[in-house]
Amino acid sequence: MAIAGAGLAGRMLAWRLLRAGVRVTLVDSRARGALDTASMTAAAMLSPLAEMAVSDAVVYALGQESMHLWPLWMQQMQAERDAAAGQALEPLYFRQSGTLVLAHAADRSALAHFTRLLQHKLQPAALAQVQALDAAALAELEPALAGRFADGVFLRGEGQLANEEWMDALAHEISRQGVRWHEGVQVARIQAHSVQGQDASGRAWEIAADVCVDARGAGSKGALPGVRGVRGEVLRVHCAGVQLRRPVRLMHPRYQLYIAPRPQQQFVVGATELESEDTGAMTLRSMLELGSALYSLHPAFGEARVQRLGAALRPALDDDRPLCTRHDGVWHINGLYRHGYLCAPALVQQLTTQILEQCV
Repeated sequence: MAIAGAGLAGRMLAWRLLRAGVRVTLVDSRARGALDTASMTAAAMLSPLAEMAVSDAVVYALGQESMHLWPLWMQQMQAERDAAAGQALEPLYFRQSGTLVLAHAADRSALAHFTRLLQHKLQPAALAQVQALDAAALAELEPALAGRFADGVFLRGEGQLANEEWMDALAHEISRQGVRWHEGVQVARIQAHSVQGQDASGRAWEIAADVCVDARGAGSKGALPGVRGVRGEVLRVHCAGVQLRRPVRLMHPRYQLYIAPRPQQQFVVGATELESEDTGAMTLRSMLELGSALYSLHPAFGEARVQRLGAALRPALDDDRPLCTRHDGVWHINGLYRHGYLCAPALVQQLTTQILEQCV
């Protein structure tokens, strides 16, 4: 089979199918190490509860299913990496320590509104994971923020992973399992049994396959009705002076800002959400807003070293829901938008099952 698009969905689908004994060809317009993609720019937060405030029951259900799959798939990936290396490797970064939601005094109405949305949308069982915190409880959960906020909300069970580490692990593992990976080639057309395009020199090529999948995200615009790109920007810094145990969402007049800790005292700050398909570098306005939010969380971030300014287009559909469907004989997995890492395992599992049934 052939998969067009080597982002999060494309790589994960290739991995699951290769594990099932399917021969896979992967085609992508970028090199596998490219950083200017939605998969590599994302903060990779696994936040079904927090996202419910700005999404719906479909995203929540996919997120809940994925939250059951992520620990299992992480264990499988780790076992495969260890076996290939012949020794126990450093575990891939994966945490389920919950999310802290905070607001400065001027934005406390936004935090109250966020809480009311969750109370309205979540079922009683899920609401048990939403805990109001006073200053003392907040300080116990996140000592670095003691005395800085009067209250907050704790969302139990939410998680995160290190996206660059995960994408690199996927690339190595599917390569080891024999994927035929064509990098830096442009896809011109995808049909039910072939993928066609041209390489860097302009030479035309065609790959025949029993099953074809379009997982190009915003690159599928024109092939799948309703696909659009939504610009997102993130700031990555290193700061030795702050220790955070879990992601923090900070209420903001224009965005849902987050600060996600990473290994080696790195932090990802994002994300702007702009209805624009501009693929240029981060704007000064966004950099100042993200940097100011980070500094307002803790003054020690004033000495943080900027490591990367990232911008990418997140693929969205008209209803902002992820989608796994068959259109004109081609399977599509798209619309992951701001829910990519949250919903991808559930969608990939669904599509893997359908493809395997089709191949029998």
